[in-house]
Amino acid sequence: MPDTDAAYSRYVALGDSQTEGLGDGDDVTGLRGFADRLAEHLAHANPGLSYANLAVRGRLAAQVHAEQLAPALALRPDLATVVAGVNDLLRPRFDADHTAHHLEAMFAALTTQGAHVATLTFPDPARISPLARPLTPRVIALNERIREAARRHGVTVAETGHYPVVTDPRLWSHDRLHASPIGHQRIAAALAYTLNLPGTDDTWSHPLPPPATPAPTGWRAATDELRWTATFLGPWLTRRLRGRSSGDGRTAKRPRLGPVHVETSEPRSRGEQVGESP
Repeated sequence: MPDTDAAYSRYVALGDSQTEGLGDGDDVTGLRGFADRLAEHLAHANPGLSYANLAVRGRLAAQVHAEQLAPALALRPDLATVVAGVNDLLRPRFDADHTAHHLEAMFAALTTQGAHVATLTFPDPARISPLARPLTPRVIALNERIREAARRHGVTVAETGHYPVVTDPRLWSHDRLHASPIGHQRIAAALAYTLNLPGTDDTWSHPLPPPATPAPTGWRAATDELRWTATFLGPWLTRRLRGRSSGDGRTAKRPRLGPVHVETSEPRSRGEQVGESP
């Protein structure tokens, strides 16, 4: 159910690659992502909204806490999104309590200063790629701790992982780790709805129209899995074994509060507009 219908003037996004916007645009033309899309929706309801995005790809929850919380507090947001933990899930020595500790510390600091904080839970990756099945218990454990921490601090939680639509490959980029433009649009719509922004409804959780071509099966599906492993999973594991990150040397794309450009039309938030057009 929607959580609040408060007005906002300063929105700050903290997180990793999803919040930065990987999968929605590129480093040449520019990244958009769910946080940019949510900011656009907020700006329709809150003229004069200022927005900053402190997220950097590859960051663990502890790094988001150490690097982004203090700058976020200095910007004095009245709305903040905190989305992190997936990079922790993928590490060999994942500790759900350790990851949740850093998320809760950010929840506590931001809400104590007066910000309304929103976050989300993560889908089971095994529903997206069978090779990710060993991660299922980790996702369940982290999601439960996110819910518990959110309850303690009055944080809004968008339960994006509950719905069958999250398994639709059209919501995911080719690497299966980052949302596609449609996926980012759905995440933004879920947060907007949970925040009870004007013009929102629950159609973000509805299935997409049937695909033009059926999903591959049999040998073709197995070939796709092997190609994904060689193209995306293998290089990712190699970077981790070498102690490297995709975010090495990178800084936030939008570290200061600034105005949000919005189209003259209303943001897409109803019906299949949420899932059809990026």
